[in-house]
Amino acid sequence: MAARATGSGVISFGMVSIPVKLYSTVDTTKAIHFNMLRKDGARLKQQYVSASDGELVEKEDRVKGYEFSKGQYVLFTSEEMKAMDAKSTNEIEIAEFVPAEEVNAIYVEKVNYLGPDKGAARSYHLLAEAMRKTGKSALAKYAARGKCYLVMIHPLDEGLVMIQLRHQEEMRKFSEVEIPDSEIKKDELELAIQLVEQVSTDSFQPEKYTDDVRHHMLEMIDRKVNGQEIVVAQEEHEEAKIIDIMEALKASLRSKDGKTNKPIRAPKSKAKTKQKTRTGKAATK
Repeated sequence: MAARATGSGVISFGMVSIPVKLYSTVDTTKAIHFNMLRKDGARLKQQYVSASDGELVEKEDRVKGYEFSKGQYVLFTSEEMKAMDAKSTNEIEIAEFVPAEEVNAIYVEKVNYLGPDKGAARSYHLLAEAMRKTGKSALAKYAARGKCYLVMIHPLDEGLVMIQLRHQEEMRKFSEVEIPDSEIKKDELELAIQLVEQVSTDSFQPEKYTDDVRHHMLEMIDRKVNGQEIVVAQEEHEEAKIIDIMEALKASLRSKDGKTNKPIRAPKSKAKTKQKTRTGKAATK
């Protein structure tokens, strides 16, 4: 089934204009959604209620407000809100070309596929091939849906993707994260490097990884649909303990060499015993 476009735009740089269509990279039909219901199965709907008196507030009585001081708001009408929106031109205006690796992954917010609109296939492929040959990606501004976005256009496979980036003023500095100093010993580093190399591959193979939680949820939903009971097993939680890093690295390497199948773990508390599930079987890790 062909993907449906979620929007449109025009890539522009110099005197060149390339009409494109936007497509989501995510298949939303695969998402699992739950509805809020009353116990008799009736659907529920959300309503706004005043925090001061508990009364229901209808749509025509609602306005948006910005809290400029604790408990103090400046109010905006719908017309005033529209006046603050960016003009939606749908133009994807290229400002410069940069090596893609220069853009840190922390700036990435979401990704869309770009496909050529009618009559734009030749210029679309020309831009994609030029970026592939030069190893460059394009940084651009994109005004749509009342907002101004910073985006990067990047060649992928036979086409282009548009990567929505966060603006610098949105970002928190890594220096705000507390990371205590710690000495790294040479023998520890050598073992860690050996472990990394032992489990390294030459390429990213996303098909090797699956969403185990999603598959488990689908299994539980299927059981529920077929009238089966869902049994919740009680899990034992091991107490987190600091163990010797050298012993952990050595044990990990032995495990990868096939000499042992069990990675080193912190010892369990003797006070803990196996708990029984509703099916009567012992719950084990």
